[in-house]
Amino acid sequence: MSEKVRTYAFAGVLCLICSILLTVAASGLKERQNKNIAIDRQKNILKSVGLIEEDQKYSAETIEKLYFQNIRNIRTDTEGKILKADEHAPKELPLYLYVKGDDVQSYIIPIETQGLWGTIYGYLSLKNDGATIAGFTVYQHSETPGLGGEIEKRWFQKNFEGKKITDQGGDLVSVAVAKGAVKDIAQEKQTHYVDGIGGATLTGKFLTSGLKTILQEYEPVAVQFRKSRSLKFER
Repeated sequence: MSEKVRTYAFAGVLCLICSILLTVAASGLKERQNKNIAIDRQKNILKSVGLIEEDQKYSAETIEKLYFQNIRNIRTDTEGKILKADEHAPKELPLYLYVKGDDVQSYIIPIETQGLWGTIYGYLSLKNDGATIAGFTVYQHSETPGLGGEIEKRWFQKNFEGKKITDQGGDLVSVAVAKGAVKDIAQEKQTHYVDGIGGATLTGKFLTSGLKTILQEYEPVAVQFRKSRSLKFER
């Protein structure tokens, strides 16, 4: 066998071994990666209803414990009907409930909407009056750091707390990101707006549109809460 052939053979075997090692490593880490993703989402759901603090560190075990003690995961159809475990609908909407004893304190809607550079993922929680925002979080986005990327910062997310998604007549109007400061908007509309981000008008515009579309989808659920401040579900 010539030196050239031996070189190619050695390179081929080396590449094969490296490929096998990388595949094994990726497979071995997959479960851990999936668990970390699940923990991060649970953390953001808990944060949206005020069960954990932004500036505190929590172990994965603590996050899981708090989540399973307080949060219930259900599905509804587009009419707001809760689906049983063995039921399915043409379109299913995931919903999370923050429960204390037998009472639903808040319900949490997953946010998945287009941003300026990619998809924005997060959670929007509403109190059991079906009208008042309890919290908002973002756990993944592709917006520009220092500009649209501010949507992940606490100052921006905290602005959503206490805002209303309905008008005085109880009809859905959603919540919007202002082009500037809320104080510059007509006073009667301020309860439906949060402060905008300087230099990130388009991010605010995309988020405003996406939130309205999602809230419209979940409006049948919100109506049930507005009527009775409750939602019956299987425990």
